[in-house]
Amino acid sequence: MFTLQVPTSSPWHGETLELAELRMYNGHPVGFFKGVSDRTAAEGLVKAILWIDLDEADAVSTEPDAWYDHQLVGLRVERDGEQVGTVKLVEHMPAQDLLIVKTNEGTEVMVPFVKAIVPSVDLAAGVVTVTPPTGLFEELPDDDEPAPPASDAE
Repeated sequence: MFTLQVPTSSPWHGETLELAELRMYNGHPVGFFKGVSDRTAAEGLVKAILWIDLDEADAVSTEPDAWYDHQLVGLRVERDGEQVGTVKLVEHMPAQDLLIVKTNEGTEVMVPFVKAIVPSVDLAAGVVTVTPPTGLFEELPDDDEPAPPASDAE
């Protein structure tokens, strides 16, 4: 069952929905709900947020290297043992997931959630370890800067 978050003016306010079927159309998931039998009823649910109650036992993934978004959000992000930020959000993109990291400086960095860049997640310690390529968390100098003059002392 899903609890709906919709404006109070919506006829769906205070209602719940039960998923009847989930199908893929053009690479996108489309849900069919019990009690929503026509297009007009479905249009009333556009932009609705679906909430689900999750038991604590169900809230932890049993698959290796698999986490729910709520487990990652808020974890410290460390590079070489130093905290560089905190996981703000997990974005699910077609090619790979991205960790949106709020840095210590207050900026946001999109970190590809792949093993080469995020080698470990330790939920118990509350740490995501990253090994990002140079320039992901810091500014790189412009290549337009002149090189220092060569020394004649050889």
